[in-house]
Amino acid sequence: MKTSRRLGLVLLSLALCACQQEAQGRQPSSTPPAPVKPLVTDVTAKDYVGPTLPRAHVRLKDAFGGVHRVEVEVAATRDSRERGMMWRTEFAEGKGMLFLFPQESMQGFWMRNTLIPLDIIFITADLRIAGIVSRAVPRSMETRSVGAPSQYVLEVPGGWAEKVGLRKGSPVEFEGVSNLRIDP
Repeated sequence: MKTSRRLGLVLLSLALCACQQEAQGRQPSSTPPAPVKPLVTDVTAKDYVGPTLPRAHVRLKDAFGGVHRVEVEVAATRDSRERGMMWRTEFAEGKGMLFLFPQESMQGFWMRNTLIPLDIIFITADLRIAGIVSRAVPRSMETRSVGAPSQYVLEVPGGWAEKVGLRKGSPVEFEGVSNLRIDP
């Protein structure tokens, strides 16, 4: 008795669904809807779509006392730091990406799936330039480091650091990052 009651409820539900589709001007379909394309979860994949990154500014003092302000996207999560500048085809002067790490340590960066040359500026916890890797070659798995601990890393268009006269030891200031949470 229970089985026939359940079967009756299922048939009634299907009939109501067909009537609703007909009332809306659609013909009932015997084919299932197309499957939904799964979200890409590999942050290194070309078609990965991540969240919009927070924006901030970095001020860097050059060897001659001038100050250069860079508008940055802030990578403060593990996924955003891993994704970095992958798959981008251009990077305007005056723009950058700032990587925030939870603590100062030896940082190493590679250019896998990065299509444009970058300058990689390593910054200490006390906001001084620890060193600069100039014009890092795109699409390389070679690890770039400056051999000194850093807590922050700024990527800018290749050749920019030399062009504006940045040097090891120069002071750096952040604007708009103090309230951001840094994920381990």
